[in-house]
Formats: sequence, C-alpha cells, structure tokens
Amino acid sequence: MYVCFMIEIAALRALVAVEQQGSVVAASEAMGFSPSAVSQQIKKLEKQSGVTVLERHGRGVLLTDRGMALAEYGRRILGELEELQATLLADPEKPSGVLRLVAFSTACRGLVGPMLGKLAPARTGTGGSSAAAGSGLGGPGLEVRVVAEDPREAVQRVATGEADLGVVHNWHSVPLVIPENMVHEDLCLDTADVLLNSAHPLAGRTAVEPSDLVDESWISTPAGAICNEALLAILAGLGRVPDIRIYDPDFSTHIAMVQQGVAVALVPRLGRPELPAGVVAVPVVNPMQQRQVGIVYRKTMTASPSIRHVVRLLQDVAAGLEVG
Repeated sequence: MYVCFMIEIAALRALVAVEQQGSVVAASEAMGFSPSAVSQQIKKLEKQSGVTVLERHGRGVLLTDRGMALAEYGRRILGELEELQATLLADPEKPSGVLRLVAFSTACRGLVGPMLGKLAPARTGTGGSSAAAGSGLGGPGLEVRVVAEDPREAVQRVATGEADLGVVHNWHSVPLVIPENMVHEDLCLDTADVLLNSAHPLAGRTAVEPSDLVDESWISTPAGAICNEALLAILAGLGRVPDIRIYDPDFSTHIAMVQQGVAVALVPRLGRPELPAGVVAVPVVNPMQQRQVGIVYRKTMTASPSIRHVVRLLQDVAAGLEVG
C-alpha cells in the first residue's frame, strides 16, 4: 500500500524558520507572521506528512528526529526554489523585485547611500519622461530596502533568508565567520585612526603605536560589538585593557566626545563625516588598524540579476573611496 501526500511550501518554510531561529516566536518575528500563524503551518505540516515535527520542552519546543530530517530536506528544497526564482525565472537584463540589504552603520553612509544614489535615476529618470525613467541603472522594477545591523547579525540574517545581501566588515584581529551556504566578496580595505583632541600631546604625531595609547581614556562601541573587540585587541599584546569610560554605538558621538576632550576614540574612515575643528585623526601602526569590508549572499543567489547588479554598483562605489 502506498501513501501519497503533499507538503505545502509555506508549511515547510515555517518548519525551517523554527529550526533556524530556535523557537516559534522567533520564527514568527523573522517571517513577519504571528506565532499562531506559524503554529498553524506546523500543525498543517504534521497533518500532511503524518509525523510529529515538534515536541514541548519546558516553555519552548524542540524538533523531533523526524522534524530535523524534514527541516534538512526543507532547506535544500527551499534553496533550489530560491535559485530557480532568482535565475531561470528572472530576466538577466532587467534586475527587478525587492532586494533586502543589511549593512553596518558606516557602510550605510559610505557605501550603500552612494549606491542607492546610482539606482535613483532608474526610478526617477533623468529627464522626467517615461522613456528616461526606464533607462536607469537599476531598472524600474528594482527596489532596495536597507536595515542597519552589526556584521554578525547581518551574516545571520542573510544565512537564514531574512535578508538577501549583507555588507560586512572583518577586522584582522576579530575574524568574522561566514557559513558554508554563503559567498563572501571583498569590497575595500578600511583603515581606522585614533581620534584625538587637537590639544592632546599625541595630536601632532604622524602615527602612534599601541604602547602610546595604554593610559588613554576611551569611548567605544558597546561591549561585544566587533569594533569594541578590535579596540580591546589593540592593547592585548601589551597585556593591558583599554580604559573605556563611555560606550555608545554612534561614531558621531565618539567624535563629539573627542572634541570635548573627554576621551579618545578608534574610528574607521569609511562613512566618517568631516572632522570638526579641534579633532585630529592619527593612524595607528605596528600593527595598522584595518578591517576588510565585503559583501555576503547565499550561494543560491549567485546568478541573481538583482544581486549581481547591486554588487557591481557597490564595487564601483568602493573603487572610488580613499579609506585604505
């Protein structure tokens, strides 16, 4: 006797999201649905497949052995479906649809903003006519939506399908792990300088070394952020920990605090605004403080016309930067 059943893609997608996110609630947030809607899809999947895929564990849920196996198949099926939609069903000459891009804050200012400016003529045209509106770089059907996020979170969003393309950075002292289902391409090398008040004793130097900075008071990005870890690594070889007095995620705040003379800061050049009077940038050497800026996307999206188009635009913007 043969039993034939059909599994709906939406139900399979819900299971994969629960497996990737770790809970029904987290999966619902990632998918943009209510928890009850995700639970209904899971129940539908169990009915369609005839197997139990989730089991209660305390206040949460765990995937059963059958659920784990089905989720593994589901990832492959959804990946192949994504590749089909992104390549064979897409017009290679007309990038279109919605592309979800996630990037760290300074890349939003220094890379993504100029890239969106290159796309703008595709939506608005250059002469106001409908013919001009359709002849821009991106094609009239391509829409890019941007979320600012730290690189680790950006990688996670892209890996799980919450975003399509990520702009990330990788400090040489703080490696960024890229999952096997993703592609990483370099964009540019970004140098970070120590920002000092112009009255600071080191402000007249052409460069400073880590040993020059051991007694400074710092402002830093929040603990655990990659740029915070890069700052900690500067003095690690000297057996010292930076004296961090202020934590703030916004580099503009760092610049303001340096201008007030209350702290020094390690601030990358990418996306950095023009420094105000009273603030000077001094390179750090032995070693130089640099981060590799790159892009990540899923392997299934390698041939996507929209991905390739936006990647090329980002590469064009990066080629014109002076941040290395």
